[in-house]
Amino acid sequence: MTIAIVVLVVLVLAGGVVLVVGLLGSREPTTLDDRLAEFGTLEQPSSLEELELSQPFSERILLPLLRGLASFASRFTPQRSTEALQHQLDLAGNPYGWGPTEFLGVRLLVMLLLGGLGFALLMLAKQSLPKRIMMVGGAVGMGYYLPVLWLKSKASKRQKEVLKSLPDALDLLTICVEAGLGFDGAMTKVADKWDNELSRAFMRVIQELQLGKLRREALRDMSDRIQVPDLTTFVAAIVQADQLGVSIARVLRIQSDQMRMRRRQRAEGLARSAGIKMLPAIVFFIFPSIFVVLLGPAVIKVMSMGDIFGNFGGVGNIP
Repeated sequence: MTIAIVVLVVLVLAGGVVLVVGLLGSREPTTLDDRLAEFGTLEQPSSLEELELSQPFSERILLPLLRGLASFASRFTPQRSTEALQHQLDLAGNPYGWGPTEFLGVRLLVMLLLGGLGFALLMLAKQSLPKRIMMVGGAVGMGYYLPVLWLKSKASKRQKEVLKSLPDALDLLTICVEAGLGFDGAMTKVADKWDNELSRAFMRVIQELQLGKLRREALRDMSDRIQVPDLTTFVAAIVQADQLGVSIARVLRIQSDQMRMRRRQRAEGLARSAGIKMLPAIVFFIFPSIFVVLLGPAVIKVMSMGDIFGNFGGVGNIP
């Protein structure tokens, strides 16, 4: 029985390692030029088996497994939950090109792995049945919600990156528009110059415009996919200027000055709060060290003097 449990633990750990390696090694969506270049440089496979083996591990093994688990779970998932999950994936920048189906499969797979690992470890620990049920349930719940926490952290990191790069992007947009370029051409320059979340968002807007989407709808969709207040303000100003016929160059100049002022205010706020954030470290780590350095020699001296006085007292009591 113990050997079977050990084998189960090893299999669960191996499955977790394979999942992490496969997901981290999966390729991000590439552009059309990259795929055409790869198609022209690689030799064509001579058989269907070689064509299948030429694909990465995540596409051959993990994605079919995730889609199978997700197709089973999607039967019991409401449409509103699927739309909410798609919105969360958009906020995180659609990591690894996942859709709601693939992400739901990831949640189920992590839940099964952690649940199996917790069950095997509790069998080795020989706990009582109520404790086993409670701990396995906790491991299953943790496995189901850990991918959601990871997705929220990705979305938060993406929003911070957009907020940090927005003033510089507005400066470049202002320079390009004042030099004579149109707003769409200025966004193309920003998308070509940088490779960050904001430039990729601008590139998606340009692609949507090329497909015939209205500019105000494409910009509003970009704002909804990022949900940064400064970007929402910028999009609202551009849409209003476009509808009212106001000079976009003047609006961009005003927005650029405001974004830089807000970034300076955020930096000053972080600097003011640095002292409060450092206070716990000072109280619990630095002050004790200072006390040890300052009071340690005095304490040692007082203790040694006490020993000397004790010896004198002992000598005086000798008959």
